[in-house]
Amino acid sequence: MNTPPKAELHVHIEGTLEPEMVFALARRNDIALPHESVADLRAKYEFADLQSFLDIYYANMAVLRTAADFRDLAAAYLDRCAAHGVRHAEIFFDPQAHLKRGVAMETVIGGLCAALDDSEVSASLILCFLRDESAESAAEALRLAEPFLDRIVGVGLDSAEVGHPPSKFTEVFRRAHELGLRAVAHAGEEGPPEYVREALDLLGVQRIDHGIRALEDPELVERLRREQIPLTVCPLSNVRLGAFAELGHHTLPRLLEHGLLVTVNSDDPAYFGGYADENFDAVRRELGLTPEQLRTLAANSFRASFLDEDGKAAFLAEVEAWTP
Repeated sequence: MNTPPKAELHVHIEGTLEPEMVFALARRNDIALPHESVADLRAKYEFADLQSFLDIYYANMAVLRTAADFRDLAAAYLDRCAAHGVRHAEIFFDPQAHLKRGVAMETVIGGLCAALDDSEVSASLILCFLRDESAESAAEALRLAEPFLDRIVGVGLDSAEVGHPPSKFTEVFRRAHELGLRAVAHAGEEGPPEYVREALDLLGVQRIDHGIRALEDPELVERLRREQIPLTVCPLSNVRLGAFAELGHHTLPRLLEHGLLVTVNSDDPAYFGGYADENFDAVRRELGLTPEQLRTLAANSFRASFLDEDGKAAFLAEVEAWTP
């Protein structure tokens, strides 16, 4: 695959936990798994919707116990970044899912940062709040993360969307802004376009993760175009979770035609069948995107990142120099 250099702005580090690593960490931590083999576990990766995915996603996290586990998880992902042309990654992590299992914030962040510090790939962390947990739980996670804010570039909002509007988390996002953090949020994946509006107006986010249902609201589309608010779209994820019956039906070309600042990302690649390069190659192959459209998507990823202007300029020069 020859795809342009790119940034990945929508990837959950827990969603890079490959079945082989689930078994390896289970052996390391003396954890009994309810699966006979790697193949048995992988066979369960047929999802009807977001919740059916989340059930196994959270169950697999039980093997993550020590700083070394989080280091190895992140190191494996960053090694794949280097192989897939990802030059910069802004990585989501879900501390509440670990805190409730008795894993300390220091363990999670310390392990992840050990991998980041040892990688040649530029990378930073985004602390995500679980929207199907309480706002109080989110606020407590942010409080526990405050000693480590030098390692965190922003906060996000993920997990089960329907029935958990962004407005539920207005106060914790207000506190995050006071602490100088950037903000993003999942919205408009399974939830309605109104969730995108709430994320922008009530949470003050600078990027929308997914956002594919925004096309249902022409006024919202025009706002996204006018304000050049980035959308971190995840094509293979959208198909595996049933938003589109097949990749050829994906609305990514329409989003580009509307002049939106769209990026392509892998979301939870261990579960959805493809890392960054495979998502780029899939949209090239199944949606007929041209080399120039791929270049636009790659350039958008750096423009939408939280890099400083010098960092963006350096990577944009690499995109411009890319030869299809």
